[in-house]
Amino acid sequence: MLQSLALFPLQTVLFPGCLLDLQLFEPRYLDMLSRCLRQGSGFGVVALLEGGEVGASARRLSALGCEAEVCDWQQLPNGLLGVRVRGARRFRLHDWQAQPDQLLLGDIDWLAEQADVALQAEHEELLLLREALACHPQVADLLAERRPRGLQALTWELAYLLPLQRDEKLRLLAQDDPCARCTQLRELLEQLQG
Repeated sequence: MLQSLALFPLQTVLFPGCLLDLQLFEPRYLDMLSRCLRQGSGFGVVALLEGGEVGASARRLSALGCEAEVCDWQQLPNGLLGVRVRGARRFRLHDWQAQPDQLLLGDIDWLAEQADVALQAEHEELLLLREALACHPQVADLLAERRPRGLQALTWELAYLLPLQRDEKLRLLAQDDPCARCTQLRELLEQLQG
């Protein structure tokens, strides 16, 4: 059964367990955030495939997205509202429409997650890569945990942090199996390394 979810289209892809900082200034998103906080609910982050992030210019959205749960918010020195969200459940977007206030509402269904896989010696190379990325202060601030609890979290984090193309990130988001996602990541890393 489809559910309705407020959508926030962005030029980025959010993954489960990953942190994302947003700056809100449009009334539609300030109202959406207020509703989410009152109801204890999240909103959907979807990749913008065509159109712009500001105003009513979104024309095409990705078929997959990730629920964003609000972790923290604060007034920023530039006068905008800073919001930190954490990726939660993945969803499939079936249809969407703009409301009178230009907020996008999507008809979605939640995707089931496969069981996590314990980290093994064969994953050490990926853990070392994550540690190297975490040395950068901006990246370290976006890591929710000191060490991922399993392969699911490790592959989501690397998919989020690595400089991959949007389509590659969306393919990783679509992958249900953490072992298959790990294989995909290794192949993409080989391509990045030339």
